[in-house]
Amino acid sequence: MTGNETAQGPKHKRDLTRRKVVVAGAGAAVAVGVGASFAAGAFADESGKSGTSGASGKKSGSAETCYRLTSETTEGPYYIDADKIRRDITEDKEGIPLVLNLKVIDSETCEPIAGAAVDIWHCDALGIYSGYESLSTGGGGGTPPTDAPTDAPTGEPPSGEPTGEPPSGGTGGGVHEEPTDDERYLRGTWRTDKQGRVTFRTIFPGWYRGRTVHIHTKVHVDGEWTDSGYEGGHTCHTGQFFFDEASVLAAAEVEPYSTSTTERTTLEEDTIYDQSGTTGGLLKLKYNKKNIAKGVVGSITMGVDPDATNTGT
Repeated sequence: MTGNETAQGPKHKRDLTRRKVVVAGAGAAVAVGVGASFAAGAFADESGKSGTSGASGKKSGSAETCYRLTSETTEGPYYIDADKIRRDITEDKEGIPLVLNLKVIDSETCEPIAGAAVDIWHCDALGIYSGYESLSTGGGGGTPPTDAPTDAPTGEPPSGEPTGEPPSGGTGGGVHEEPTDDERYLRGTWRTDKQGRVTFRTIFPGWYRGRTVHIHTKVHVDGEWTDSGYEGGHTCHTGQFFFDEASVLAAAEVEPYSTSTTERTTLEEDTIYDQSGTTGGLLKLKYNKKNIAKGVVGSITMGVDPDATNTGT
């Protein structure tokens, strides 16, 4: 599904248990690339509201909106269970600044879950994952290895409509691969506050063969925060965040995304996204429609079952 640009234009132009993680040093890298000042300003505002399109309308005594249980998805092959405790995961990667405002609540009680450890990880602007650069199926040219793993289910290639049942319970997807390098950009873990909120600064992800644009996430609870990181507990949610087509098409006009020669899978074609909107991980996005390069703010609330175990493997 990978190809170079043709006379008709780039391929991206389509139609509309134990955990222990190491604390990063205090001097976390600032966002780089176009519009970094936008990201810095948005990152400072951690009281922003999350997306609500998946709300059931149910209210708790504290006036919190109650959300349906967020869809479980595959972990994918590129998870590393030993990441850095940090909110800025950009390192030196170029791309459109993205501020990700997340909130974690108990889908039964509607109450925020404080002290949870939230992981996020995703590919760079050209579809490359840190830790797996030699296996990643994105890039700015050439043909990726035919045996390179993806986190899309095996079988028939994506079509206009998803086939089979929507993913649930962490089934399906690529088999975990051991890291092939020591890079750890665009990966990080942070603690939810008393309101269940956590904010990350990163870049708008690119795309790679067989998958729409997405970000992976895990939520860990009942563990212990120590001076060295987070230990113990269990994973109650494994999911993915998704971007609407309008934002992806806008981003695809900006360098370095515009240099990608990898054919893009649309949101409708993706076999992991269950087409259920916020419940399925679709982010609420804010950005300048005339200049997305200034930066994007994405928000979502995850309704989870803290007593469940969903590892996505």
